[in-house]
Amino acid sequence: MTRFKTLRYAALASTIGAGIVLAACMPIDGAANETNPQGETSTALAAAVAAPSRTPANVARDRYRHPAETLAWFGVKPSDTVVEIWPGGGWYSEILAPYSAAGGGKLTVVGPWPNGVNSVRKLEQANPAAFATINYAAFPAADGAPKVPDGSADVVLTFRNVHNWRFGGVDAAQANFNAMFAMLKPGGTLGVVEHRLPEDMASALEEKSGYMKKSSVIAFARAAGFDFAGESDINANLRDTHDYPDGVWTLPPTYQLKDVDRAKYAAIGESDRMTLKFRKPR
Repeated sequence: MTRFKTLRYAALASTIGAGIVLAACMPIDGAANETNPQGETSTALAAAVAAPSRTPANVARDRYRHPAETLAWFGVKPSDTVVEIWPGGGWYSEILAPYSAAGGGKLTVVGPWPNGVNSVRKLEQANPAAFATINYAAFPAADGAPKVPDGSADVVLTFRNVHNWRFGGVDAAQANFNAMFAMLKPGGTLGVVEHRLPEDMASALEEKSGYMKKSSVIAFARAAGFDFAGESDINANLRDTHDYPDGVWTLPPTYQLKDVDRAKYAAIGESDRMTLKFRKPR
């Protein structure tokens, strides 16, 4: 059984705003860590995470996903034009929508058109005030569907999606990184959270386990034109052994094996995740 090697923390950022503590790793290639947002940004993030419009089941998963810390480390400001790629059930959309609405920003949620954004549309229907500035677009782009204009976004975010693109082959993942690069303004930020496959495990596992190697994600981003800006261990989980019978879906919240060894997997918690930040050159 291959166990994940202990991660070395290069820096611990001080507490900001409403008790937000950030843990940042040393970036590679000489990229420098940045000062995390303070003051109004951290207060607005705390308010968005605490928004009464959030689904209680989603709130219960904050301890695994660290949304305030993650968004602060990516440097997402409430006034930013933000694009969220493939929102799934809308877990992050529930936070980003009120955050943008309160700060004068704009959130565009994108997915396979049109059904890939339906979960977020339902959240909007239930809480229209919280989603006051939301827009929807197709990703990948589709004829006749709304599209994110090139060079329009301050921040593009994608959470646990790269492995889905990898299942379709390297070309699908690369095309999506290229499209995210096109969306961003010069100097804009791409934030990626993904299930982490240790570098010493077989690369073939990327095609079936739901885990991705950091080196693979960075390679896709670089090939699209991004500079690597840093990494954080905010979402690391040293209990994750990355070698389950049904891949990452063995762990919560999916519990693919249902009641088989459920207590063991519950004790591990949600997956070990890399949190990577990239910049579009100016």
